[in-house]
Amino acid sequence: MGYAGQVSLGQAAFYAIGGYTAGLLSVHSLPPVLGLLAAPVVSAAFAVVVGVPMLRLRGHHLAFATLATQLILLSLVGQADWAGGAIGLQGIPRLSVGGYEFAEDISYAYLVWAAVALTMLVARNVVASRPGRALRALATSETAAAASGVPVGRYRLTVFALSAAFAGLAGGIYAFYLGYIAPGSFPVLLSIEYVVMAVVGGLGTLWGALVGATAIVLLVQVLNTVGTQPGMPSYAPSVLSYAVYAVLLVLVVLFLPHGIVPALRVRMSRVRG
Repeated sequence: MGYAGQVSLGQAAFYAIGGYTAGLLSVHSLPPVLGLLAAPVVSAAFAVVVGVPMLRLRGHHLAFATLATQLILLSLVGQADWAGGAIGLQGIPRLSVGGYEFAEDISYAYLVWAAVALTMLVARNVVASRPGRALRALATSETAAAASGVPVGRYRLTVFALSAAFAGLAGGIYAFYLGYIAPGSFPVLLSIEYVVMAVVGGLGTLWGALVGATAIVLLVQVLNTVGTQPGMPSYAPSVLSYAVYAVLLVLVVLFLPHGIVPALRVRMSRVRG
C-alpha cells in the first residue's frame, strides 16, 4: 500500500489461508515445520491466482474486490467439512523444529520476532532494489511508469503475492500458537485493522508498519480492558474497537497526514537543524 499504491481490504484472507494451510498439514500428521514453510507459499500462490484478474482494477474498486475475496473465502471455509466448517479446525499440534517444541508463550514471542526480522529484511531489500524504485514510480503514476519501461502488471502481481506470503507466514504462526482456528478468527475488522496500522505508522516507510502495529495492538488491549470492566455492556469491547479505528484515522489525517514515523523524522531533523 505504501510503496506500490495498492489498497487491500482483504489482507486477512491470506492470513487465514496461511493459518489453514499450516493447521491442515499438521493435523494430517505432516511435520509442523513443513506446514509453517508451506503457509506463505500457498498464500502467495492463491494471491497470484486471484490477482491475475483482480489487479486489472484500480483504486477503491481493487480495495472492494479484495474485501469480497475475503468474504467469499470465509464463506467457503465455513461450509467445508475438511476444514472443520463453522466449528473450526481443532487439534492443531504445537510447532516443533527438530527436537524442540514451542510450548511456552515466550518461545512464540521469539519466533514472531524472528519472522518480523526476516520480513523486514526481505522488504528492505525489495524497496532498495531496482524493482523497488519501479514500485514507487508505479504508485505515483502507472502511465508514467509504463512509459519508462516498467512492467506494471508483473510488478503489481509480484508485490501482491509477496504481501500475501508475509500474511501467510503470520497466519501459520498464529495457528500453531492457538492450536485452533475458525472462520471467526479472521473477521473483516482484522483487514481494516491492518490498514489502520499502516496509515497510523506511516505509509511508504518500513518502520511505520512496526510502529503502527505496536501502537494499535497496545491501544486495543487497553480498550478491551476498559470494555470488560464491571458494569460495561458485553458489546463494549467491539464498539470501542470500531470507534478507535475511526477516531485514529481522522486524527492522523488531520494532524499527522504522513503518519507517526515521518512526523518523528521531521521533528528530529528540525531539532538537529
